[in-house]
Amino acid sequence: MTDTDTPSSLPDGQALAALVAGKLCHDFISPAGAISSGLDLLKDPTAQDMREDAMGLIEASAKKMVALVAFARVAFGASTSAERFSAAELGELIAGLTEGGRATLDWRAEGGDYSKAQARALVNLAYLTMAALPSGGSAAVSTRREGANLTIAGVAEGARARLKPEAVAGLTGRPLDEGLPGQWIQPYWLWLTARDAGGSLAVQADEGRVALTIHMPN
Repeated sequence: MTDTDTPSSLPDGQALAALVAGKLCHDFISPAGAISSGLDLLKDPTAQDMREDAMGLIEASAKKMVALVAFARVAFGASTSAERFSAAELGELIAGLTEGGRATLDWRAEGGDYSKAQARALVNLAYLTMAALPSGGSAAVSTRREGANLTIAGVAEGARARLKPEAVAGLTGRPLDEGLPGQWIQPYWLWLTARDAGGSLAVQADEGRVALTIHMPN
């Protein structure tokens, strides 16, 4: 499946911002809530025997929150400190976000710098490639520069590799007919990123394998 023309009934700027904000709030609430729970345990005089567990929970959750914020600045916004990003630092963003998950990631992005649009496409594609492996498996994310063209590819392979219908709709630039907006918005954001940069996004989902490919200007 490859995107072509822009379908109708897609969200306008305000609606799109609301959906992205909702996605971010959903992602942040879990580690933020865990930090709050850990602090409550530290303050509870009857739970002092759980102090070490509470500190471990706070530390792990704070690390997750920092990773999410760092990722979101590139994936959904614009980093205020950089106009271009290296393959290594983008790989670190994804590694921090997926640490402890069931799937393994093979990061094969070529060296050199990536523009904001390219970086946004790359990290979102990597995230969604990993998300296609809820039960574990292997993911490979690579880039290839050929003259004026940049190809970004993600391949997820595992026994239960799959894309939800909402994700397929978003990745092909279609509006959400039914299902959860939170499962649709990031795939749609990736499609929109590729399109607005003058590129295209192709999706292939087979049994046990999902492939995402972006072609955009280098």
